[in-house]
Amino acid sequence: MSTALRICPLCEATCGLTLTLDNGRVTGARGDRDDVFSEGFICPKGAAFPEVDADPDRLVRPLIRENGALREADWAEAFDLIAARLRPLIEEHGPNAVALVLGNPNVHTVAGALYPPLLIGALGTRNLYTASTLDQMPKHVSSGLLFGDAFAVPVPDLDRTDHLLMLGANPLDSNGSLCTAPDFPGRLKALRRRGGTLTVVDPRRTRTARLADRHLAIRPGADALFLAALAHTLFAEDLVRLGPLAEYVQGVEEVRDAVRDFSPEAVAAACDLDADTIRTTARELAAAPTAAVYGRMGSSTVAYGTLGNWLVDVLNVLTGNLDRPGGALFPLSATAPAPRPAGPGKGFALGRWRSRVSGHPEAKGELPLAALAEEIDTPGEGRVRAVVTIAGNPVLSAPDGDRLDAALGSLDFMVAVDPYLNETTRHADVVLPPPPPSRSAHFDFAFNGFAVRNQARYSRPVLPLEEGRMDECEIHARLILAVSGLHGAPPSAVDDLAIERTLAKAVTQEHSPLYGADPKEQARLLAGRTGPERRLDLMLRLGPYDLVLDDLLQAPHGIDLGPMKPRLPGLLKTRSGRIELLPAPIAADLPRLRAALEAVPEPDSVRLVGRRHLRSNNSWLHNIPSLNGGSNRCTLQVHPEDAERLGLTAGAPARVKGEGGELTAEVEITEAVRPGVVSLPHGWGHDRPGTRLGVAAARPGVNVNQLLDGSLLDPLSGTAVLNGFPVQLSPLL
Repeated sequence: MSTALRICPLCEATCGLTLTLDNGRVTGARGDRDDVFSEGFICPKGAAFPEVDADPDRLVRPLIRENGALREADWAEAFDLIAARLRPLIEEHGPNAVALVLGNPNVHTVAGALYPPLLIGALGTRNLYTASTLDQMPKHVSSGLLFGDAFAVPVPDLDRTDHLLMLGANPLDSNGSLCTAPDFPGRLKALRRRGGTLTVVDPRRTRTARLADRHLAIRPGADALFLAALAHTLFAEDLVRLGPLAEYVQGVEEVRDAVRDFSPEAVAAACDLDADTIRTTARELAAAPTAAVYGRMGSSTVAYGTLGNWLVDVLNVLTGNLDRPGGALFPLSATAPAPRPAGPGKGFALGRWRSRVSGHPEAKGELPLAALAEEIDTPGEGRVRAVVTIAGNPVLSAPDGDRLDAALGSLDFMVAVDPYLNETTRHADVVLPPPPPSRSAHFDFAFNGFAVRNQARYSRPVLPLEEGRMDECEIHARLILAVSGLHGAPPSAVDDLAIERTLAKAVTQEHSPLYGADPKEQARLLAGRTGPERRLDLMLRLGPYDLVLDDLLQAPHGIDLGPMKPRLPGLLKTRSGRIELLPAPIAADLPRLRAALEAVPEPDSVRLVGRRHLRSNNSWLHNIPSLNGGSNRCTLQVHPEDAERLGLTAGAPARVKGEGGELTAEVEITEAVRPGVVSLPHGWGHDRPGTRLGVAAARPGVNVNQLLDGSLLDPLSGTAVLNGFPVQLSPLL
């Protein structure tokens, strides 16, 4: 028996784990007390690492479709089939005949961070769909418009702030999102112990809301109106204090005019909040020595998601709390490019191309995942004929899964990189299963860019690959070769090409640490056992901390790089080189928000919101016994007043009907939801034939997204409206 260190890949908290190994298996997991970031914190997902790793339903060898049925195959046969089918299809119908779908788990793996950009280039397609348009795209769009960089996402300085205003987030259950913070609950409790204030705005009385000094049970979908009223109050009461930000900001007076109509009295009915409470919230935000506004899933997956996310940072700017300790700062990852000199950049553009059927504009190079089904099943030139999915299950995560399910079944060809045969991958002609996480390396390329403290940690595989398995990075590299016409070349060629391209650019940039160097010599200096390690080493060398791979290998508990620090104006990439506080696309969308002032719901109307659970992460952990059970249930939460009014009974089934369909769910009567609101969790509905998810299928739940037809989208980001939409309820007689 032995132990090994590993970073948990099961949520955004990225906690350090100490794994117990016995006879080639992971038999236990506990928090790593010496981890520089998590300091021993662990949640039920991390504790379940051994079960995740040893799930008997995980695929070991590739599957290929033959005579309509999937059978096991060897790796060479699988990649031969991809090369024989996918490349000719591209040559006959063009690159946009292939769609690439990236699921949430991609950002939790080394392979998912390093290879999809190369795969997009190899395919040449504009049909890219990711989980972002079911989650966080509004934040990327607002950041792109404000700062010129879609990945410049301000993060609340949890450990130093005096006042945190949180909307649509429940980190006591989700562990945080776009705010990487191990032990988020402990950090919130520390905020209150040091005399700080926590205000939570949420239609549900979540575990996080119960911890708060003030819980504002807002009407679902009204976050942007509430935030606009806070901004209005700051202007009306002369509480705007830009401080040092003043020289970097343009458009303040334009924002004053833009929010003029959104007084607390004007939004009160739509938000179902008292005007005095709204005004008091604004005053407390302005008066706090330091403060941060933070919004997440519940304020993103609504009709005004981008406007709401924009207003979050408008408030951080107007109170002088953006880019200062205790406010909202921009993390600096060890693999981020070295900061460039301040000055104008290329800016951020929306709608550079549009989807074929409905004309949805792209955002950050992506089209709305809610539009994938119509791109497949609508005849005509440019129709999507093939799909590659990587760690995604859009049949459950996107609206109208029934339509997408049927559309995937009609494809000419489909490839899935996934460890499971799930509701989506069951349609694939080739399934390429990556190994369990213990047998893969780990570095948080994505989440370190959202971390509340700068740090760097790297885990090599703690167990060797078993016979018949292939490393996930090699799977990706061979897939790229198969679709690019280079099938049969060594997978190392993909990494070599990526390194060559990166160095060729770096040596020409004056701000680069390798400016003027010989790229071939620099390539020879790179360390690492594998191509991905050499690429990590290169990114560290090009980064802001003068690190190399060996530094991480010599620090198994990680390297602490210090607290977040102010980074303006250097990170700004807008055309003006300043924060553009009222970008044109935002201004053009504001009339839609003004119209919402008059659209107050009927008193007896009911709106649906989702919910998270500490032992879940979308659909991809529902097959783990210890994480699927207890209070982690797919129930319809209903307030007692609504239950009595509608004749609903606890434990009995109720019919839920939306614009896109209807379903039946078990009623759970609770005061955790406010009157007029019901809640169903996301990611359930494991009842389709042809899957291999024994635990999930035994407690399938229902797919809440089947209530939607995919037509409700935030127009700027293309994000599906998964929260705050009206439903009709009735008892199942």
